[in-house]
Amino acid sequence: MNEKILWYIADPMCSWCWGFAPIIKEIRLNYSRDLKIELVMGGLRSGKLAMASGQRAEILNHWKAVNERTAQPFSFEGAMPKGFIYDTEPSCRGVVAMSLINPSLVFSLLESIQFSFYVEQKDVTNPKILAQLADKIGVDMDLYLQVFESEEAKNEVSIHFEKVRQWGVNSFPTVAVQNASGYSVLNRGYCLPDELFQKIDEWLNT
Repeated sequence: MNEKILWYIADPMCSWCWGFAPIIKEIRLNYSRDLKIELVMGGLRSGKLAMASGQRAEILNHWKAVNERTAQPFSFEGAMPKGFIYDTEPSCRGVVAMSLINPSLVFSLLESIQFSFYVEQKDVTNPKILAQLADKIGVDMDLYLQVFESEEAKNEVSIHFEKVRQWGVNSFPTVAVQNASGYSVLNRGYCLPDELFQKIDEWLNT
């Protein structure tokens, strides 16, 4: 395999991934000519039970830490209201569905889902909300919902989650790289842009 690939492993409902959004945008802007940049959905959380109040407070503390370190915007008051089920599978499948419709729009939809969840406090576990976001970037809502509910999308998002497990990735965001020599993790978690760009440059020049 001669092609060089950068794998961005993320989850739309991971707050540190939202903090990382400007950095992955810079990576795509600066390195798209040098390597292929692919998005893999992580599957951060799954569950069918509403959040307990203590869990909500813990997550909000994570959000505040991300906000303080990255300056990414958050709306804290009223976030994750009583009864909210923090299941990231639908939003992950939402991004995967877009990859089946128009791969060039997956990063745009990812960022749109993140902004909608963290700033606009929309329930991005709701397929209709995801379809509205897809519509805003030019994809027909009915087509999007049809693909979202398809067995192909459900199977594909499961493949993403399994790939992440096989790679041993259990924190997001993670940046991995692959070339003829194989696959390796370049960075786990949030880091400053210059630090990450240096790592990418060193890898590209090896």
